[in-house]
Amino acid sequence: MAKLMPRRDVVIVGFGWTGAILAQELTEAGLDVLAIERGPWRDTATDFNIGYMPDELRYAIRRELFLQPSQEAITMRNDLTQTALPMRDYGSFLPGAGVGGAGVHWNGFSWRYLASDFILKTHLTQKYGAKKFDGLTIQDWGVTWDEIEHCFDKFEYVAGVSGKAGVIKGVVQPGGNPFEGSRSREYPNPPLKMPYSSSLFTKAATEYGLHPFPSPSANISRPYVNSLGVAMGECTYCGYCERFGCANYSKAAPQTTILPVLMKKDNFELRTESEVLTVNLHPDGKTAKSVTYVDTSGNEYEQPADLVIMAGYGLMNVRMMLLSRIGKPYDPNTNEGVVGRNYCYQTGGGGASMIFDDKRFNPFMGAGALSSSAHDFNSDMDHSKLDFVGGCSIGSGESNGRPIQGRPTPPGTPRWGSKWKDATAKTYGHVMSIGGSGSSYAQRGNYLDLDPTYTDNFGRPLLRITFDFPDNDIRMQNWVGEQCVKIAKTLNPKILTSGKARKGWNSVPYQTTHNTGGAIMGADPKTSAVNRYLQNWDVSNVFVMGACAFPQNSAMNPTGTVAALAYWAAEAITTRYIKNPGPLVQA
Repeated sequence: MAKLMPRRDVVIVGFGWTGAILAQELTEAGLDVLAIERGPWRDTATDFNIGYMPDELRYAIRRELFLQPSQEAITMRNDLTQTALPMRDYGSFLPGAGVGGAGVHWNGFSWRYLASDFILKTHLTQKYGAKKFDGLTIQDWGVTWDEIEHCFDKFEYVAGVSGKAGVIKGVVQPGGNPFEGSRSREYPNPPLKMPYSSSLFTKAATEYGLHPFPSPSANISRPYVNSLGVAMGECTYCGYCERFGCANYSKAAPQTTILPVLMKKDNFELRTESEVLTVNLHPDGKTAKSVTYVDTSGNEYEQPADLVIMAGYGLMNVRMMLLSRIGKPYDPNTNEGVVGRNYCYQTGGGGASMIFDDKRFNPFMGAGALSSSAHDFNSDMDHSKLDFVGGCSIGSGESNGRPIQGRPTPPGTPRWGSKWKDATAKTYGHVMSIGGSGSSYAQRGNYLDLDPTYTDNFGRPLLRITFDFPDNDIRMQNWVGEQCVKIAKTLNPKILTSGKARKGWNSVPYQTTHNTGGAIMGADPKTSAVNRYLQNWDVSNVFVMGACAFPQNSAMNPTGTVAALAYWAAEAITTRYIKNPGPLVQA
């Protein structure tokens, strides 16, 4: 029998970016907050020490900072006719584990989605008519750019984002992204110093008629004290961002931005290595009363709370909702239900890779989000003469040149032996790529549910992913890939190769950790799991954070938008909900 714990005002399930943001904002409002995290405590000084953090084998290959299938596995299939099987290893995407979650090992791209992305269905219907996206189940978000712009701004000043604004108060700024929504002020820090590859891309893209700009980066370009008074260091371009914690305090993460303030508060407690098994509801099913969790010794506890915040990785939030019977599960056969609906990913595969004899790059001098980008082919370009909707942000830069995974070779090179050694030595430092991140739009058969066969160590059904890339997205990515090749040819490389996006999502090779949807936000409880404030329609004291709230995925990394929505929800809770608990939007 579970041990009953003293009631708290708020319990937060999971403690990455969104958990830290909510905890900081709610404790500032005077609430007594408890966060429960399945993984271990992680701190910069003790866990990401400069003496051992640049260990590619330990962190990038053996993945010490990531969730393992032995802790929580997922099954996958491409369509409803197939029988899903467990992913024996996380390959296609890599959820984080421990305090900070995926916010520890991310690259640092800190985008704001386009203003049109938040009203996508309305926007595309007005421009082209609904037949243009027939077969896709895209939706509006229920919130607009103008409403949440200040939340993007708040995150950027907490994270110390480095970049160049493109539009400030309606005025286009030289050197920035002219396609972005109008922002209230400049980034808190100037852009990172662009590498040679980015400079070449910028010149070639400009001559092609595009509008390149420095990518917004949470790798800090100069010493910075954030809006919470936390000091951060200047990026040293070490090339150990993705899959690593930052030893230099120069990549924004919960540990480097929020925890130094939050952990000192008397009204906050963090319990690590404790896994929440379920959210318990009152008999009427309209409110949650507690969560049940277990520690590493197998002891079970019931933690009552007035407010429950689901702040785990998006996929895990959806599974927790399904296990706790919060919201109606989505059924693709009837197109009814909401939990699991509109699962999306990120479309890749198109692009160009170049090898030069006469150009030398220094890939070992890199940073996670060190690149130049162009958004001319993003989701709001003119699609009137194209056979798809959506788009792709393209760019080029240097993230790393690490010794194990950073060894590009020409096509046809053996994978081992003396010829491979010779090729990797000659090619290293002479490779440049132009590629990008494509939008991923929802379709009826892509969804999340509980697997009918496989269970975890506690006897709970695993999450099942049913997903394949929509034909629309394949056409989009390959068209953009052709444009990348045209730009690459102007640089006259010795060897030019290109990729193609293809049907048949494969869970084995790494692609991206940009899983979205499944608990989507919106204005209609029949087609969304949470309202515009990320509050569950059915259980009013449960709020669900993360990219699982995205009705579809844009052509950019999701973290900046995830954080902005967390601040948006926190604002609604502290200014409205705690004064009058109950639904913030009437169904």
